[in-house]
Amino acid sequence: MDPVAEFDFVIVGAGSAGCLLANRLSANPDHRVLVIEAGGADNWFWIKVPVGYLYTIANPRTDWCFTTEADPGLAGRSIIYARGRVIGGCSSINAMIHMRGQASDYELWAHATGDERWLWGGPDRPGETLALYKELEDYFGGADDWHGAGGEIRVERPRVRWKILDAWQAAAAQVGIAPIDEFNRGDNAGSAYFHVNQRRGRRWSMADAFLHPVSHRPNLTIYTDTQAVRLLMDDQVREDQRRGAWTTAQHRATGVRLLKDGQTVDVRARREVILSAGAIGSPHLMQASGLGPAGLLTEYHVPVAVDLPGVGENLQDHLQLRTVYRVRGARTVNTLYRNWITRAGMGLQYLLMRSGPMTMPPSTLGAFAKSDPTLASADLEWHVQPLSLAKFGEPLHPFGAITPSVCNLRPSSRGHVRIADADPLTHPKISCNYLSTDADRDVAVRGLRMTRQIMAAPSLAPYHPEEMLPGPELSSDDDLQQAARELGTTIFHPVGTCAMGAFDPHGRPRSATTVLDTDCRVYRVAGLRVVDASAMPTITSGNTNAPVMLIAERAARAILR
Repeated sequence: MDPVAEFDFVIVGAGSAGCLLANRLSANPDHRVLVIEAGGADNWFWIKVPVGYLYTIANPRTDWCFTTEADPGLAGRSIIYARGRVIGGCSSINAMIHMRGQASDYELWAHATGDERWLWGGPDRPGETLALYKELEDYFGGADDWHGAGGEIRVERPRVRWKILDAWQAAAAQVGIAPIDEFNRGDNAGSAYFHVNQRRGRRWSMADAFLHPVSHRPNLTIYTDTQAVRLLMDDQVREDQRRGAWTTAQHRATGVRLLKDGQTVDVRARREVILSAGAIGSPHLMQASGLGPAGLLTEYHVPVAVDLPGVGENLQDHLQLRTVYRVRGARTVNTLYRNWITRAGMGLQYLLMRSGPMTMPPSTLGAFAKSDPTLASADLEWHVQPLSLAKFGEPLHPFGAITPSVCNLRPSSRGHVRIADADPLTHPKISCNYLSTDADRDVAVRGLRMTRQIMAAPSLAPYHPEEMLPGPELSSDDDLQQAARELGTTIFHPVGTCAMGAFDPHGRPRSATTVLDTDCRVYRVAGLRVVDASAMPTITSGNTNAPVMLIAERAARAILR
């Protein structure tokens, strides 16, 4: 590499958003685009095999291997906090579940940002969200009122079904959660098998969708095994960049300092630097570069470039409460895996037909419902797995079992991401503050009670379900709150740490947590955007990869305009 290399756009992170941005921005041959990825190539066998998430999560080859701070809401536990560190980012190690969220999620975004384009939309209804999802999608059933065909993001049905999950779905219907065709039509209330980002039984990451098809372009450069350690800025801001959220810009982002092969190299961005390093990585790099809460930066002797109180704050995540039920007379992954003959059969079925248990996402069947009937939309989601284990990374239980896990889709608890010291290579402190509000604790209890109602329904009676976790002896609200603290864990959906928000007529943010405008431009810093899950003002109802692609597509169009 040259001592100083120049590009038009420098994108930090080859995750989901970074792959889309690289595709869109390099489509113009006059744009020189650089993508920087701290991890390596995504050509490892276990990345492409859907069940390979068992080997990619908590593996430094593909995962940053973050851990959270000890959390009072989790009975003082620290937990693994997986984030992709490989081409494709989290889309190379995630659950592959294609989930847009609900129309009500985007009403919250429109309210928080003052931008009605975020609304779901449809015939004679304002908003662009549904239309953009359709443009991005290549849906297995072809184009219709809800889906698109020919887009880059492949969406398929799961390639394996389980009788025990069909029975669970029937049991859910008996307590009022009806079967539906799918979850992606704006109102997810009901139960269905998840649609997945796969192509013919293989993981379809956002690198497969957007980056690999264009990696041959001569104006697109990709650096792997290269870590961004600092944003480069100057205080000369051109007049034509003092617009919108940049009205009071104090600095201009001019490039990025990189660490590659033990050497420090600066790259320059003639037009923009775009952070797509994720809800942990993007605020951490900003803080290490002097963009963040002034008090925090001063504490760790980082010179303050711009006091941005919202950087790293507003962290939101879905806390999943894993319950385990032993079942009898049912085929589950536990029962298949304990026999070497059936294990070999699973592998052979995958190699020959690209079907069977090896094509499974971490969760196969889902359900959405309201914890309170007065709510406008579902706030609970179940991920139901035909397997069980003590915790991630440990062996499967030696008995047949299922794991119906329930999570609060709209948590009111808020955490933060903060530098641990001035060294940008030191992992940040991640504090999730789960179950820190009365509302979240109440919803946790309701979710556990509703899970018990489903498991007690007649359709599951032939399988004699026996509650192993949290245990039938726990019956009071206090008991179940404590069980939630001891059982709860992340499903890896951190968002909101550089949130979009509304600005007043003078160009000032209306909320202290606002960092970006709705085009993902950083307040008070010209030439800098954050385009990833950090930008979400509030978390969506379900898996967050598809909403990240929505944000990235909108940001790409704004940049190209």
